Amino acid sequence: MKTFVAEAKRTAQAWVDENLDRLLDWHTHIWELAEPAWREYRSQQWYVERLREEGFVVEDGSAGMPTAFCATWSNGDGPTLLTYAEYDAVPGNSQAAVTSQQPHEGTSSFAPGHTDPHSALGISTLAGILAAKHAMIEHDIAGTIRYTGEPAEKMHGSKIVHGLRGYYDNVDGIVSFHPFYMLPLCNTARWDTQCGAYYSKVYTFTCDSAETWQISSADPNSPIPASHSAARAPGANVALMQMYTSARVMQDAMLPATGGWSFSDAILTDGQATADNLPQRVARIQFSWRTPDIEMAEHVLAVLDRNAEHAAAMAHCEVDDRWIARSRPGRTNHVMAEVLYENLASVGAPQYGPEAVAIAQDIQRNLGLPPSEKPFLAETEQLIEPVEAERQLRESMPAWQRNWTSDDYVEMSHYAPLVRFYVSRPALQPVPGAGPYPAWVMNALGGIPETIAPTIEVAGKTVATTFLDLFTNPERLAEAKAEFDRRAQEDPMPALLPADFEPPIDLPWPEYR
Repeated sequence: MKTFVAEAKRTAQAWVDENLDRLLDWHTHIWELAEPAWREYRSQQWYVERLREEGFVVEDGSAGMPTAFCATWSNGDGPTLLTYAEYDAVPGNSQAAVTSQQPHEGTSSFAPGHTDPHSALGISTLAGILAAKHAMIEHDIAGTIRYTGEPAEKMHGSKIVHGLRGYYDNVDGIVSFHPFYMLPLCNTARWDTQCGAYYSKVYTFTCDSAETWQISSADPNSPIPASHSAARAPGANVALMQMYTSARVMQDAMLPATGGWSFSDAILTDGQATADNLPQRVARIQFSWRTPDIEMAEHVLAVLDRNAEHAAAMAHCEVDDRWIARSRPGRTNHVMAEVLYENLASVGAPQYGPEAVAIAQDIQRNLGLPPSEKPFLAETEQLIEPVEAERQLRESMPAWQRNWTSDDYVEMSHYAPLVRFYVSRPALQPVPGAGPYPAWVMNALGGIPETIAPTIEVAGKTVATTFLDLFTNPERLAEAKAEFDRRAQEDPMPALLPADFEPPIDLPWPEYR
């Protein structure tokens, strides 16, 4: 049996090698589209068409989300394994795949760009499932591959909805991949410390009854109830600013200074940019916060809800709130982590060849830095075992803290045994005395084919070989399920949003150009 599985794995890895140039072309296409959250129309359509050409049955716009999909391919009765694509880009990070700072052609620097990069995340997992599919056909391995398209990851958008609608039900195992972004999580799998809770909410202030602000001050001879000469109502912008300032002033009082939590905001607009002496009718602000656990997230929520109520009253507005995301901390599965890391170790860490090194050195020269003989961060070409990564991670965390950072894969971990793994993305070793590299450098390296190829190659092979291991080893899948059931019983965490929760696709999310 071991020989049979080893042969299948070699077949899958050979497929990745033989198709690497094509995979890099696909990656460049998604990279250049660079569409922001909930607006990934062309990226999603490319995946839908590509998967149908590869023989998958694809639901376009799954769970009522226009930029999501769910694809399935089966080779007979067997386990069902799932992985996924992401493809949303980040506003304000437009960067061409070149060695100097410049936005994508035809865009401004305020347009979106792939930072993590999700372009490589999606093409890596696509490589993995297509390689696994090829090997399953060649070696007659039974099983079903489920592949979901997950938009708006930066808002924890689709995975909550897919989970609530049953898209992760009846799945035997989930493989979650992300290009490495923070040490020590580089070329490894998460062990005990998963990502924590993430809440995001939009508060909408509306001033629909401006004429009732000070009725007695209106000119009794004027036929216009909201005469321009009357004292104008404060309006929605005032409510928004009261909300913003109160939240920021109270930030230090919301939670302790330890625990790795964060708090961010974004102001949404409905295009009301024309100045007039009428009060602003509508204003929206989004708050998002990351915490190690649900209890801490709820403390922040209580403060924000209270502030919103009083800000609206002060500015003669009504307030409405709407959830964008409400994610639970992740659930660990050691069995899945062990299976995946065995395959990652067999594939090996990414290695950057002469062409990639020359590109990195060119970036250094363009920044006025002396080129390094070995410009890439040493850890990007090294494996680190999950238990050792866990040990290093815990060194900088309070003993009581169970979770760290935030990512929406956590929702998936409550439906089936899941492993979260990382493969290095290209990152440069700092030059002594020069300080950190500007953000555009890492963004550019994520789009240049010669520097992103090792990430796609290693991650694709790891996904494929892990799938083949699990398809052919029902005992290990049973162990993973038993661990999943035990952990769910010991620490139950029901979903935080109702089953009929609607994705916020209709809000005025900006397109960015």
